[in-house]
Amino acid sequence: MEPRRYPRQLSRGANNAVIALSETEVGKLFSDDTRSDIGSEAEKMRYANEVNGLVAKFSRLEINEVLKADMLVMERIYPLDFRAYEVEMREIWLDVFTDELAALHKAGFVHHDLQRPSNLPGERFDNILLTQQGLRLIDTGISVLHRQVGESFFKTYVQRELAELALFRTFFLGR
Repeated sequence: MEPRRYPRQLSRGANNAVIALSETEVGKLFSDDTRSDIGSEAEKMRYANEVNGLVAKFSRLEINEVLKADMLVMERIYPLDFRAYEVEMREIWLDVFTDELAALHKAGFVHHDLQRPSNLPGERFDNILLTQQGLRLIDTGISVLHRQVGESFFKTYVQRELAELALFRTFFLGR
């Protein structure tokens, strides 16, 4: 069965659709089977937003009565096609991205989803978007906070993310 398509839908991840609310905001929809995740994702977005601007900015939680869904409202990001820019410019963006990701790790946050698992639909790195402000991260649904998982798990997640970052570097600079 094909997933429900919403009015003003921008994208769909493994569990949630994202709709345009305005020129500046989007809403990630949480239906009955995913509502327990909304508070956790909001908490992780707020946490990352306090460290730096790498993760899309959290705005608020809201109920969409028309669609009968809870919504995580965040900034609307307009992605650019990185292939339109010289490799030298991409290297600069990637250096800044790497530094900001390291700052998140140091603060106790791992995105945990830089590279989409091969068994899920979508592009390999579609949680990393190039914008007018540089590279940005979206979708903190499975992100991890150090205080929630402890030292051993957190270190393992950081190492996996650094391996995914190396793969992204090759992809981003090599196309």
